Amino acid sequence: MKKRPVELVVISDVHLGTYGCHAKELLRYMKSIHPETVILNGDIIDIWQFSKRYWPKSHMKVVKQLVEWISKGVKVHYVTGNHDEMLRKFVGFQLGDFCIVNKVVLELDGKRAWAFHGDVFDVTMKHSKWLAKMGAAGYDTLILLNRAVNFFSKRLGYGPISMSKRIKNSVKSAVKFINNFEETATDIAFENGYDYVVCGHIHQPEIREIHKEGKSVVYLNSGDWIENLTCLEFDQGAWSLYRYSEDPLMQRVEVDQKDAEEVLDTQILLEHLVREIQTH
Repeated sequence: MKKRPVELVVISDVHLGTYGCHAKELLRYMKSIHPETVILNGDIIDIWQFSKRYWPKSHMKVVKQLVEWISKGVKVHYVTGNHDEMLRKFVGFQLGDFCIVNKVVLELDGKRAWAFHGDVFDVTMKHSKWLAKMGAAGYDTLILLNRAVNFFSKRLGYGPISMSKRIKNSVKSAVKFINNFEETATDIAFENGYDYVVCGHIHQPEIREIHKEGKSVVYLNSGDWIENLTCLEFDQGAWSLYRYSEDPLMQRVEVDQKDAEEVLDTQILLEHLVREIQTH
């Protein structure tokens, strides 16, 4: 399959290590493109849930693809999020074309793009981190329940039902209403002269131009790979919101039924990581 060239790709909220992560779909997308620069905009690995020792082979393959990109000269900025906040102690680390940061500013065709995860604006993260972690665990359980419901729904000839998405959207809407997430992000972008503000965190894919006092800022959110299966692409001077479900190429890809969800324990996981790094 010929790879599609893309100048910049922004992927966030993958949540590797959780039941809700659509790693296989993400991997198919990653293998279909040839990016110059990649921003991993937070919550790529869900360290909050990692204690469950749930790590399928498909999740490992996503990590392997990232390593392959880096080995081939793709610039990868790993922006820390709240679910992988443990990596914030390594901010500033750089190895070749890979670096760990809290935020990144890139110049795109003469305009400045400011990318960060977005949890800094979340009131539940600022004041009730324990509540946010409990909510994450509950959401993961809801994903499992949702899968069981959809199994029977499909058997009965009905379409998929997303209970978790409906519930989380209502919760996130409340959080956004109280915290004015998007407004806060764009206000700071206005103050600092950024043309684009690129976020993740709230799992709401969006591209929207905001005007204020004769100026404009484009607010972008890459969504997630739990339910929306979206990311952002910048190519030939324009942003676009990629949706896996609307990509005809991905829909034609035959799902390999033999690729079982084999779970790797922690020791095997570490051995695989070391092997991949040594190989590349």
